[in-house]
Amino acid sequence: MTLRILIVDDEPLAREGVALQLREAGDVEIVGECGNGSEAIEAIRALRPDLVFLDIKMPKVGGFDVIAKVGAAAMPLVIFLTAYDEYAVQAFRANALDYLLKPLDKAQFHESLQRARLRLEQTQAARQTEQLERLMATLAAARPNVGETPPRIAVKLSGQVQFLHPDELNWVEAEGDYVRVHTLSRAHLVKETMQAMERRLEPYGFLRIHRSAIVNLNKIDKLLATDNGDYEVLLGDGVLLKVGRNYRETLFARMQLA
Repeated sequence: MTLRILIVDDEPLAREGVALQLREAGDVEIVGECGNGSEAIEAIRALRPDLVFLDIKMPKVGGFDVIAKVGAAAMPLVIFLTAYDEYAVQAFRANALDYLLKPLDKAQFHESLQRARLRLEQTQAARQTEQLERLMATLAAARPNVGETPPRIAVKLSGQVQFLHPDELNWVEAEGDYVRVHTLSRAHLVKETMQAMERRLEPYGFLRIHRSAIVNLNKIDKLLATDNGDYEVLLGDGVLLKVGRNYRETLFARMQLA
């Protein structure tokens, strides 16, 4: 990955020294240079670099002042630059990635830069994981849990979707390429196959009892035997439906008659 880097130091020669080391390292982009802390605050907010080489001791607004103004949570990674070793403890208390003493040691500089790369890779991976977790949480909140049945049944009717409670549906019959859904008050013609409707209604307590009929089991009042050995179901609204022989055992089992 290409590191976007901001160099902040009040000494032009010091900035040039950092820039020289970065050009030798390759795979970096120097997005800006600042000669004082006030410029650094504006540049960090505007440019959003990945990494800042930040001089600790600058007139008026020093490196620690920059962090205080920008805010630790909004700061990119920081490698402090200092000519004074006594700032080391304070630097790490400011959550600096590293600090380098001037004049810069080439080996230490490149070790510090490599640590910055690794830290950024870890941070990006953590952010991606966090984003995916938030996405999954959002999806889980927006849809029912696995195994949970939605409280209503969606039925497409004439370019619109109507939501019906399971208790409103009595039975469904095949009608060519359509199905007719019979509710308490009316019948709806729906362009959907019996197989698809059977799969959708099964979790709500519906059962296919004939190749052309699906019934709400809660609406069955009686199971009637016919003279020829077949069976019919009588619904609460008086509708009589034939039970297909291939569906009989399943109906008996669901009604605990087997």
